[in-house]
Amino acid sequence: MGTLGDKMIRISLGQSALFSVTAIALLGCQPEADPIVDSATAPVGSLPRYFDCLDAAGVPIISAHRGGPMAGYPENALPTFKRTTSLTGALLEVDVTTSADGVLFLHHDDTLNRTTTGSGLAAETSWEKLRTYSLRDTERRVTAYGLTRLDEALEWADGKAILQLDIKRGTDYDDVAEVVKAAGAEARIIPIAYTAGQAFALTRRFPTSMLSVHVSTVDDVERYVDNGTSADRLLAWTGNKKTDPALYQQLDDAGVEVIFGTLGGRSSIDKDIAASGSDDRYQEIVAQGVDVLATDRPMSAFEVLKDEAHAKRITSCGGG
Repeated sequence: MGTLGDKMIRISLGQSALFSVTAIALLGCQPEADPIVDSATAPVGSLPRYFDCLDAAGVPIISAHRGGPMAGYPENALPTFKRTTSLTGALLEVDVTTSADGVLFLHHDDTLNRTTTGSGLAAETSWEKLRTYSLRDTERRVTAYGLTRLDEALEWADGKAILQLDIKRGTDYDDVAEVVKAAGAEARIIPIAYTAGQAFALTRRFPTSMLSVHVSTVDDVERYVDNGTSADRLLAWTGNKKTDPALYQQLDDAGVEVIFGTLGGRSSIDKDIAASGSDDRYQEIVAQGVDVLATDRPMSAFEVLKDEAHAKRITSCGGG
């Protein structure tokens, strides 16, 4: 976000592409054969530079809540991640929790009842037991897919996706940091902080990673910077109720990316858009200065955002 200054970023324009903001671009790797999403190239290990490059090209990014679940594809599951990234190139927001025997795995709720064939508290169940359960999709139908460990997700995502980590209550940041570092994934994950205290704790454990933080005013940015997080490594979560173009401009001037969410349960903007019969509102929201759109409807948002104007403006983001 903001001016590129002396970052020496080169943007290749003029070739045809389908809103190619796939996270494969982060590491400059060749994607698996896919007829929908084109690849791009980006600086190895530099998420801030990657975001700046996309911002300069006017290309928004989709963040798929819980990996983009849908009928047949459960939340927080590898098969869902593969489908979502192949169709949209979205970032993947995933939930990290801990089993009774200390295994980190992807799961949102305190209990297992809603999304798996198991029951009871996830934190009180061993991984040996957890791995025997099947996941349920958005219609609560049982699928052939099982729960995914964090290390498995990080291994798969290498060269394919950027993961935003929502670390659930009761899961130790040090344990997460150990798994992330063992995978060499510090430069391709984005931990999520909901409070200033969490942000400061995550900064200490992930000093080279980008960080998603709650921002109400541009003064909040200064607090994070004073604590040791550089502005270009901040993603500013600005809520999911009402857009604020004036704040977005201030954040842009400060070199901070803007995240706005259309997700959020029964009363979400996603629900309103789906009921309206037109997805054009996604484009209207992005046009107000949103860099990252967090949504429960990544496929629908992608369809309206992959217009010809975007396709012509970027095919690669590379470092100089």
